[in-house]
Amino acid sequence: MQNRHPELLIPAGSLEVLKVAVLYGANAVYIGGDAFGLRAKAKNFSREEMREGIEFAHAHNVKVYVTANIYAHDADLEQAAVYFRELGELKPDAILVADPGMFDLAQQNCPDIDLHISTQANNTNYATALFWKRLGATRVVTARELSLNEIRDIRAHIPEDLEIETFIHGAMCISYSGRCLLSSYLAGRDANRGACTHPCRWKYAVMEETRPGEYMPVEENERGTYIFNSRDLCMIDHLPDLYEAGIDSFKIEGRMKTALYVATCARTYRLAMDAYERDPKEYEAKLDWYREQISDCTYRHFTTGFFYGRPDHDDQIYDSNTYVRAYTYLGLIQHKDADGYLVFEQKNKFTVGEKIEIMKPDGRNVIAEVLDIRTAEGEQMTSAPHPKQELHVKLSEEAEPFDILRRKEPEENTSES
Repeated sequence: MQNRHPELLIPAGSLEVLKVAVLYGANAVYIGGDAFGLRAKAKNFSREEMREGIEFAHAHNVKVYVTANIYAHDADLEQAAVYFRELGELKPDAILVADPGMFDLAQQNCPDIDLHISTQANNTNYATALFWKRLGATRVVTARELSLNEIRDIRAHIPEDLEIETFIHGAMCISYSGRCLLSSYLAGRDANRGACTHPCRWKYAVMEETRPGEYMPVEENERGTYIFNSRDLCMIDHLPDLYEAGIDSFKIEGRMKTALYVATCARTYRLAMDAYERDPKEYEAKLDWYREQISDCTYRHFTTGFFYGRPDHDDQIYDSNTYVRAYTYLGLIQHKDADGYLVFEQKNKFTVGEKIEIMKPDGRNVIAEVLDIRTAEGEQMTSAPHPKQELHVKLSEEAEPFDILRRKEPEENTSES
């Protein structure tokens, strides 16, 4: 189905990252408000930030979807109704829900906004998709456990105006469609209400009951003890199969990730999708470049998940809780000051004389030398060791607002916990 033009759907955990997603290639972004989404630890959006974000996205012909996909308890419902009425005034393009009660409240309180059914609702078959369609949903997000063959079969049994959204990149959850109880049990924080502590990434041991305090590792042959820890999904090599399956929206995971991660994923998949739609041979010729670019952000080792059937153990389980980090994120350029210096909030340390990269939305990565660093008060510095400090920087190459500054790490420094 090469004549399809799927949407590229990018996560945004803050207003700044939303703008990055829009400028680096998203067709749509998904965000969370202060409540009722499943990423409570993300920065998320106040009402005014959401209003600004929606206006910014719409000005660039990009859609905005708001997540409200918790499984609600009785105490949540009254405020949820108020929240949906507020969303009705802000006019995002869709609201993402999983709980039937939340679906009903959204229909009642913002009837003019499309409703999408979250992967949390375990959408594993066409009968479920048709059920939600009859209730008024316009899109279902497929369960992460589905193969491409199963997605094709769903597409064949549902009307064209019911859209399919599918995760194609990002962190995987070891629990079925993210319906996890580990966090509630071990930490008292409910993953199904947005407070997951990610216990799947922890290291585990066993203890024999007659010998309390004597911990024994959970052996996984030579692979360590991270028995719940999954690799990250990456389908940059398999766009033709995703197109052919009839998917309407290619979704990237990561509302808690940095602007560098979001920009890298958005830019790489945007360029790859555009090339494939122009000419599949152009896409194939650039595959090495796409692989290189998508590996430039922090990630765990990659897998294709369940798309080609049940993955074997070595393809699914990751043998540590460390990330691969090829680049360090230095900052996102905000504007230029009166003297032509680049102004941004520093994320990590760098120094005068250092060579860094300017990452641009159009696909270019420009090497530049740091010529001068000054504080907001004009004090000259040789290095910038303090994160979140406003800096004014002069580089040897031109850079513009929303360009990202990053530093390539030596290979021996490319892992972090």
